[in-house]
Amino acid sequence: MSPQRTVRVLVVGLGTMGISHARAYRSIEGFELVGLCTSRAADRDDLEAEFPTLPRFDSFDEALTRLRPDAVAICTYTEHHAAMALQAFGAGAHVFCEKPLADTLDAARQVVDAARATGKALLIGYILRVHPAWSRFVEIGRTLGKPLVMRMNLNQQSAGSFWEVHKRLMRSTSPIVDCGVHYVDIMCQVTRARPVAVHAVGARLTSEIAPAMYNYGHLHIVFDDGSVGWYEVGWGPMMSETAHFVKDMIGPNGSVSIVAKESSGAGAGSADHDSHTRTNALRIHHAARDSEDRFARPDEMISTADEPGHQELCEREQLMFLRAIRGEVDLSEHHEDAINSLRIVFAADESVRTGEVVRL
Repeated sequence: MSPQRTVRVLVVGLGTMGISHARAYRSIEGFELVGLCTSRAADRDDLEAEFPTLPRFDSFDEALTRLRPDAVAICTYTEHHAAMALQAFGAGAHVFCEKPLADTLDAARQVVDAARATGKALLIGYILRVHPAWSRFVEIGRTLGKPLVMRMNLNQQSAGSFWEVHKRLMRSTSPIVDCGVHYVDIMCQVTRARPVAVHAVGARLTSEIAPAMYNYGHLHIVFDDGSVGWYEVGWGPMMSETAHFVKDMIGPNGSVSIVAKESSGAGAGSADHDSHTRTNALRIHHAARDSEDRFARPDEMISTADEPGHQELCEREQLMFLRAIRGEVDLSEHHEDAINSLRIVFAADESVRTGEVVRL
């Protein structure tokens, strides 16, 4: 595709992420937002108010046939991702797909294989990869020596519409899979080592979800360089706001931690998308000591006060997608990393259900 050609985009799934991506396509020169597809599209007064001239569809088949878009942004629930991505590739479109790429590892591999076979761009929504503070966090983590200890969580105290979204997600995808892919991906970026074992535990803290589902999970990963990591996630009205956001890495040379903004209030703070990525600073601790066994250097605080908000991050993702469509970015490693992080969180999900350590 010529760099000068405008890319016509259809957005499928108009929840929080879908609307944010639609706004990004509308604002970025090089994209043309040509249609929206979501269930009960005619009833969405918010879409009518914000995108009054755009055609809306209930049927993905109809939207693809009528619009013939150059690209499709898939922002639906996870169980639909693979089938829609394969259909979009079959229709000759490039694909942006929110994470997780699919609800099984085999389906994810089919999507990646289809992107390669058709020569179309496939960008997966690992939004932390375009976040400058998180990129710096990864860079600093790589200077801490080996092995590394990586500690991360994202617990979300949710009620009202937030809890309804979480319950809908848990009809097909556990929190450890849905959120875990982000933070496992960070761990893999930092270590660049091979994961060898995963163990996880989970708990069902509410009767509002299926008996086989759990809304709290905790996974542990061991890498072949001796590094270890844990990730904790919980969704629901019962979750504590205390220490709901922990992101740090520790190595022989010291540690680096993300200092997060305080949540904005019970029930919405930790469940709000902006709070998932926003930081105040990076705190760097140096382990080196002087001749009197005192720390040789004070801790450093790197301010991230000017970091982008959620909408700007979505725009950064879509600019990356545009570059990939134009052939300016090689996404091969991106695809391999997405499969690897999915493999780990699916292993964690298996471990929760079997009570066994999964060897990779």
